[in-house]
Amino acid sequence: MTRPILSTFCLLAGLLIASPAHCLPPLQLFIDLTAPGGTLRPPAGTYPGPIVINKPITLDGQGQVTIDGGEQGTVLSVQADNTTIRGLHLINSGDSHDAMDAGLLLKANHVRIEQNRIDEVLFGIVVQQGNHNTIRENRIASLPREPSLRGEGLRLWYSRDNLIENNQFSQVRDLVLTNSPANRIIGNTLRDSRISMEFIFSPDNEVRANRIIGNDTGIVAIYSDRLKIEENRIEQIRNTGSSALAIKESSQVVIARNQILHNAVGLTANSPTDPENILYLRDNHFTYNTVAMYFYGEKGGHRIHDNYFENNLTSVAVSAPISARFNDWRGNHWEGYEGFDQDDDGFGDTPHDIRLYSDRIWMDRPTTGFFRGSPVMEVIDFIERLAPFSEPELILSDPAPRTR
Repeated sequence: MTRPILSTFCLLAGLLIASPAHCLPPLQLFIDLTAPGGTLRPPAGTYPGPIVINKPITLDGQGQVTIDGGEQGTVLSVQADNTTIRGLHLINSGDSHDAMDAGLLLKANHVRIEQNRIDEVLFGIVVQQGNHNTIRENRIASLPREPSLRGEGLRLWYSRDNLIENNQFSQVRDLVLTNSPANRIIGNTLRDSRISMEFIFSPDNEVRANRIIGNDTGIVAIYSDRLKIEENRIEQIRNTGSSALAIKESSQVVIARNQILHNAVGLTANSPTDPENILYLRDNHFTYNTVAMYFYGEKGGHRIHDNYFENNLTSVAVSAPISARFNDWRGNHWEGYEGFDQDDDGFGDTPHDIRLYSDRIWMDRPTTGFFRGSPVMEVIDFIERLAPFSEPELILSDPAPRTR
């Protein structure tokens, strides 16, 4: 179908050009002439946007088609169910945050968006009330500016049961899911952005096997219950006050088998105000973090089993002595454990207790954090342990610390 369209268009335009590749009709014309359910493979080249797809077709750019939005609005809008968008390069969206100018806007169900490159746009992909879609193997970047002035690499709004898999997000603002339950975010790479992922009133999402590196903040969950955060690698979240994982007012969240390393804070969590608002942490590896875990509030209840703490400057920090004490600690491996395992069952014979010694100084006076790990602080800590003026407060006790 492509050659007759090209020939007709060139003749109508009165152009006698040896190569039809230099005489490209508008891409919207190709789309309008494609039958529902058909496949469109446009000739290689750059086409102006914006483009709107309002019937179920497959648009396959084969890695050779660019759509240039001309810095006006959204480059490509998909409004038809059962559509496939593949192999395109989308560039130059508008610059309006209010209008959410994006590389691709999706308002449909059962759509496949795969193997596209989306860059030099404000927002990457915006999904509005789109369900059962697949977004796979795309490379997405925002405009080259300060992180807070970029747009989201991916924004889901009132969208459920979508698969976000094996994409690469870099130099975007955030990935945001708002009122969007039951999505799967698997095997993606997210780097050099502001917030890696943010869940707001978005329960039952699965976050698995992603690599998150060099962002300002890691994964944030607010009022989002029953999340599964498993097998991710989260590293180099180094901004002061930022965390690899930050969970607030979210119940029954499972955090398992993650590698959390080289971060300012590995996990920040509030004490559950309701008995159901507990976290389940198991088999995670916290290493080389300034603070592995930070708890605030006055209650406990989180279940923290079989985790591994190694080479962290501080394993557990608290806003008050009882913030972590009443969590369920068991079977964790603590690098600083000083007991024995005489029956060789893999667990210590005595509990592992963490108390407030000199490490409390920098919690109460953050400016002293500069001296953490210094000889002066080590001496203060030694004196406190050797001859404390009063019994130090107990932060936590693990009754069965793992020794191997």
